[in-house]
Amino acid sequence: MPRLQTTLGLTIAMLLAGQAEALAAAPAGAGPVLFRSSGPIQADYPLFAGERRRLAELVEAARRGGIQVPVPRDPGGGSTHEQHKRNYMTIYAAGLLYRVTGDGAYADYARRLLLEYARLYPTLGPHPAASVDSPGRLFWQSLNDSVWLMYAVQGYDAIRDSLSDEDRRTIDEQVFRPMAAFLSEGQPQVFELIHNHATWACAAVGMTGYVLRDDELVARALNGLDKSGRTGFLRQIEQLFSPDGYYSEGPYYQRYALEPFVVFAQAIEANEPERRIFAYRDGVLLKAIRATVQLTQGGYLFPLNDALRDKSLKTDELYQAIAIGYAATRDPTFLSIAQWQGHTTLTPEGLLVARDLAEGKAQPFPFASRLFRDGPAGDGGAVTVLRAGIDEHGQTLVVKNSAQGMGHGHFDKLGWMLYDDGAAVVTDYGAVRFLNVESKDGGRYLGENQSWARQTVAHNTLVVNETSHFDGQWKVGERIAPRQLYFAADGPTRVSTAEVEGAYPEVRFRRTLAQLEVDGLAGPLVVDLLRVQGSKPAQYDLPLHYAGHITDVGFPLHSYPAERPVLGKANGYQHLWVDASGTPEAGNATLTWLNGERFYTYRMLPPAGTRIILAESGANDPRFNLRREPVLIERLENATDATFVAVLEPHGCYDPAAETVTDSRSRIAALHHVHTADADLVALELVDGRTLTLAIADDVDAGKAHRAELDGKPLEWSGHVGRFEAPTAGESPRQELAEKRP
Repeated sequence: MPRLQTTLGLTIAMLLAGQAEALAAAPAGAGPVLFRSSGPIQADYPLFAGERRRLAELVEAARRGGIQVPVPRDPGGGSTHEQHKRNYMTIYAAGLLYRVTGDGAYADYARRLLLEYARLYPTLGPHPAASVDSPGRLFWQSLNDSVWLMYAVQGYDAIRDSLSDEDRRTIDEQVFRPMAAFLSEGQPQVFELIHNHATWACAAVGMTGYVLRDDELVARALNGLDKSGRTGFLRQIEQLFSPDGYYSEGPYYQRYALEPFVVFAQAIEANEPERRIFAYRDGVLLKAIRATVQLTQGGYLFPLNDALRDKSLKTDELYQAIAIGYAATRDPTFLSIAQWQGHTTLTPEGLLVARDLAEGKAQPFPFASRLFRDGPAGDGGAVTVLRAGIDEHGQTLVVKNSAQGMGHGHFDKLGWMLYDDGAAVVTDYGAVRFLNVESKDGGRYLGENQSWARQTVAHNTLVVNETSHFDGQWKVGERIAPRQLYFAADGPTRVSTAEVEGAYPEVRFRRTLAQLEVDGLAGPLVVDLLRVQGSKPAQYDLPLHYAGHITDVGFPLHSYPAERPVLGKANGYQHLWVDASGTPEAGNATLTWLNGERFYTYRMLPPAGTRIILAESGANDPRFNLRREPVLIERLENATDATFVAVLEPHGCYDPAAETVTDSRSRIAALHHVHTADADLVALELVDGRTLTLAIADDVDAGKAHRAELDGKPLEWSGHVGRFEAPTAGESPRQELAEKRP
């Protein structure tokens, strides 16, 4: 078995000599011999030099504190938990610094740390703070042990040839081999999963196998404990990504799982290039790196499913992924992401990034409207992203028509969120978790994650009878995915249509969300058409979670100043305070709020008898685990079939410095909806006299011709969606765009 080709000497020397392309041609088994003979490396590319300084400061801080390898005791956020995290990063950093600088003190410190682990690890059993069925030994859950192993084994590989035979044997046999055994055959209930926990375990075990020249460890990592290929790393690549590179658990966990996928893949490429791992499954790992970047706004990941809103591309996982992706592709748009991150890795791949960035080779990343199919075969629905611009201030509409997302999935079929002017406007709560905050259950997911954040009412989609999709059972949700019926990304009218049947018994609902650019308006409009078909009377709730402060309400409200009733008893409703409610008429169902320096008006055309509820999260939360966030709920009772129509309009400006306000009122005068035999017509009357009509056919066939009438005027279009505009009141509308299905 060749040694693990993360050995930095040969490859970095080649790169600094201007031989970047020699990376792929480096002979298998080439160790750091050239490095030792050529002396330390001095690379002054700013990004690489900055990373060297950062890691040197990290190791120096650890050295000042001495060797600390405590007996595990605490859950996430506790002192022993955090110390073992610092230790694996120190081992990793010291190994890389040893290769880059030639300073033996780095190798010696990593050696002494690992020898302490060699004394401790054989004495450990299950972690005393474990509360899961997969306890670790160093950490409360074995996932963290896998992370420890994957980082530490890279640092160990970098110093291993500098050790005495005795030290090498001690560390091999008392740290890395038993850890690899524990995380594989010792925990088959994790190792054999198709899940991100198993990805980390397989990557750690496989990389350990390369370092120890152990064919058995590599084989079980790649193809499962029985080597059949039914599980293992290769099977995870096949099952966890769609053909478009979308990861089944959503963007947040795509970010997290990407590191073991690409770091282990890099090790496989170096040791077994004949596998062509980066070409495996039509290059899906490289697609996954690009997809992760696309699934962001302003660098922050869309918080679909269990996700923390503050997680961005500025993470170790993405520093590794961007560097490895660039080394594999030389795609100059990756360089602009690295520039935004302000970090790279102290590896040959990171050096390539730093060098080419310094030489001005970066090009802008091509953010665009995209459809990301879900499921291994791409038939599990989709996440659609509609963008009005490529910068962080451009409007971005995200629609979640994807599959459940396994145990981290939320019950939010056909839900949506919106970013505008650099901020989230229509929001998704994400997860209820304070990562690594010891006082918040050790940083674990909190109970409110299940009782609130995953429930359907916490999202912007249909709720039937105050219950969640699939009755809150994620394994049921895994069997039923929405159908993405239509997607159009080009031009001034961008559209996504999807349908789901089975989220509720005998209920089907279809939703079209369209992003319309209109001359003279502050930003694109979002038109929302939701049609529900049920077999028996039911209560339909349609929430809209928004960010901002209400500035105007178009209909009378009954407020609750003396008391604050709770909206319901279960399925998330127990966490909603009711602030006010009212029953609007067709012409006054509006809510305007201010978010940052922009106003937003949500104009509804609710079914007759619909009541509007204004509420806020935070009820029944004695430990203050929930954020207080507003929500508007359209409630229709005793209904079978129903159609909800709305338009969201950005407008105006609030300038706190100049103390001026412009266009605080909507530019839309009225909203109309007509359902014909085979289409929905949504008409917007603007205050300047123009009328904009969106015609949405029931049939999604791109080639089918349609004809309808609106106020006695004919409309003709081809395909699922047609757009018409009449410049002045009373004038016949002309077709501006006939959408085509791509």
